[in-house]
Amino acid sequence: MLVHPWDAALDDAEWQAWIADGHDFGQLCVNGLPGRPPSVVPTHFTADADELLIHLARPNPVWEAIEHDPDVTFTVIGDYAFIPGPWRAQPGTEPTDGVPTSYYAAVQFTCRAQVVDDPEAKADLLRRQLAHFQPEGDHAPVAAGLPPYGRMLSGIRGLRLTVTEVLAKFKYDDHKPVEHRAGVAGRLTARGQALDVPAARQQARRLERLGPWRS
Repeated sequence: MLVHPWDAALDDAEWQAWIADGHDFGQLCVNGLPGRPPSVVPTHFTADADELLIHLARPNPVWEAIEHDPDVTFTVIGDYAFIPGPWRAQPGTEPTDGVPTSYYAAVQFTCRAQVVDDPEAKADLLRRQLAHFQPEGDHAPVAAGLPPYGRMLSGIRGLRLTVTEVLAKFKYDDHKPVEHRAGVAGRLTARGQALDVPAARQQARRLERLGPWRS
C-alpha cells in the first residue's frame, strides 16, 4: 500500500482509535498454495493487545494455505468516498479540468497466524470476541462441553494473528490548501451518499489536527 507523507497516520493512537471506533470487519489475505492464487476471506475480528482474533468455519478452504505459510495480511478499509474531478479543480481553472480521486482510511496488519484447535482455547477466543461484539453479555455461557456453544466448537477453527507490522493510511487530500479540504468536506456532507458523511468527518478531523500541510 502506497502511503504518501500527507496520508500517513499522525501517530499510532490515530489508527488505534479508528479501529476501536467500530472498524472491526476486514479481509484476511493468505498466500496461495504453490500454483494457486492468494486467498482472501472477509470476516469480523477482535483486536486484543498485539493480536487479532478470528474464527472461521472448519470447511473454509483457507486452512491448508495458512498451514503452508502462516505469514498473512489483514486489511481494514472504511470511511471511503469518490471525489469528482470538479470538486478538486484548481482555483481559476475549468471545473472539468479537475482530477477525481478516492478518499479512504485503511489499516494493514502484517501478521503471523497461529491456528487454534483446542476446544478450551477456542471457547476462550469466542468469549473474547463476544465481549467485544455483545458486551451486554446476553448470550449463553461459552464453554467446551456445555450447550449450545460446546457442541458447535468442532465446526470452527480459531486464529490468533500476532501483529508484526502496521501500515495505516488516511487519504483525505491533506496536502491541499485548508480552504479546499474544508470545501470538499462540506460537499461530502451535503451529498450524503453511502460513506460520504464518515469520510467528511475524517477529513475534518485531520484538518483540525494538521491545519495547513507542512512537508
